[in-house]
Amino acid sequence: QSFLLVLDTRFSDIELREEDGIPTEQFLESCYAIVPVLDKLGPTVFAPVKMDFVGNIKKINQKFITNKEEFDTLQKIVLHEVNAGVAQVRNSATEALLWLKRGLKFLKGFLTEVKNGEKNIQTAL
Repeated sequence: QSFLLVLDTRFSDIELREEDGIPTEQFLESCYAIVPVLDKLGPTVFAPVKMDFVGNIKKINQKFITNKEEFDTLQKIVLHEVNAGVAQVRNSATEALLWLKRGLKFLKGFLTEVKNGEKNIQTAL
């Protein structure tokens, strides 16, 4: 079943801004689009991953909505938090982005294992 093909928002569709980087809103939309995929993969097995994933998306979104113009790219959010001295504070958008990146990398690795023929979920994980 190739349910991955029905995603409306893909990371590959995000247009990077030469000087500014990754557009926050498009990135968050792409992240949210993955959440139903986690349910399809296994609502029980992936429940902790999903909770972590959604929590981190929300933290970044909360920062973004405080000033959508100023924080229109992920890089601007991180630079703002670094300059304010809060980038390493628990629940910062920067920390959330770091964990979200790790979650995406984990998911990519898992899906690569499945794509390459691994039938056992535990082994693929």
